[in-house]
Amino acid sequence: MGQKKNPRRVDDNAAMAKGRLFRISPQKLNLVAQLIRGKKVDRALADLEFSQKRISKEVKRVLESAIANAENNHDLDIDSLVVEQAFVGKNMVMKRWTPRGRGRMGRIFKPFSEITIIVKQVEEAA
Repeated sequence: MGQKKNPRRVDDNAAMAKGRLFRISPQKLNLVAQLIRGKKVDRALADLEFSQKRISKEVKRVLESAIANAENNHDLDIDSLVVEQAFVGKNMVMKRWTPRGRGRMGRIFKPFSEITIIVKQVEEAA
């Protein structure tokens, strides 16, 4: 009996990795995700390595995880992988307070975000 196998969220020639709870706003993280969309993985890794953004090191770890998933779990060729999608989502928001004038309080939001990277194997055009 048992349960039915869960269907894959991505195609047979693709692999996915997700990074959560990055202490940065989704808008700033999307700037780094925009840097790697549609590029070959070796070029994307090089761009993230030399990027000046603080969060690029964590995004590079997620991309390396997606490459490892493609190689080990799905038997894809890592030389022909391309970053098909890199999208950003909101996560939790820490709410903090700071004193303002006349005994009031001002709200400070400290947002967290998450990134999902999908790499896909493409056939080289000869």
